[in-house]
Amino acid sequence: MKRPYNNDALGVEFSENARKLGLLILVIILPVLAISCRKASTASADPVAGRPPAEAIAEADQFYAGRGDLVKVRQGVVALRLAQRDDQANFELAWRLAKFNYYLGAHSPDDDERDKAFHDGIEAGKLAVKLQDGKPEGHFWLGANYGGSAKTSILSGLTDFNDIRREMETVITLDEGYQMGSAYLGLGQLYLEAPGLLGGDTQKAIQYLEKGLKLGPDHALMRAKLVAAYVEAHRNEDARKQIDALLAMKPAAGYEPEYHEAVAEVKKLQEKIK
Repeated sequence: MKRPYNNDALGVEFSENARKLGLLILVIILPVLAISCRKASTASADPVAGRPPAEAIAEADQFYAGRGDLVKVRQGVVALRLAQRDDQANFELAWRLAKFNYYLGAHSPDDDERDKAFHDGIEAGKLAVKLQDGKPEGHFWLGANYGGSAKTSILSGLTDFNDIRREMETVITLDEGYQMGSAYLGLGQLYLEAPGLLGGDTQKAIQYLEKGLKLGPDHALMRAKLVAAYVEAHRNEDARKQIDALLAMKPAAGYEPEYHEAVAEVKKLQEKIK
């Protein structure tokens, strides 16, 4: 005699098989979905991750062009850092990181951000020098960050003074005209601002700045710092001539932010010698 057809038993068996199949699908599908989500999340968090370094550099350079807004500088730093994670030996990334961090440190109103920027700039500059010791970019921006960091302690140590001088003198040896003779600006500032006990010397500062101005007559910050040195040396007539020359200048293309900084600086000095 045939056993009666049991719908309930069939339903239970079907449900059990469906449950097992569902679990199997979850075991296979969930890891795939998780990997996809992680990739999407990483791509969203790291907008330049995986891009060619040249692409990240081009984007960072565009940010630097708008450096009057520090948000742009910070975005540039992030873009360069992300690119550097995949290419630690890229000289172009390293020296730009030193440059961006110097600008951020020199202009940030936040003490912690300033200190971190100069610290990171020094590390990036050291890496650039290690990668390409015979090029001026790493030496210059390493020296600039040394100087920015030292300013917080007013060049409190002889080591700071010697580090800055060494890097700027190296730039002059490698490429005297780099950045319109900016290594002479670095040395001029060094001798002007350092205490006498550490080697500060206003006359040496004037000599370096005058030499730099011959290489970069349109270098607004060089001219502004020379005004400061002349005022310090009580050469007020020479200071006035440089102020007039600066105010009559047009900013060099791409250096508009620095020009406006220079004008603001000499206007303050102008009040002292009226």
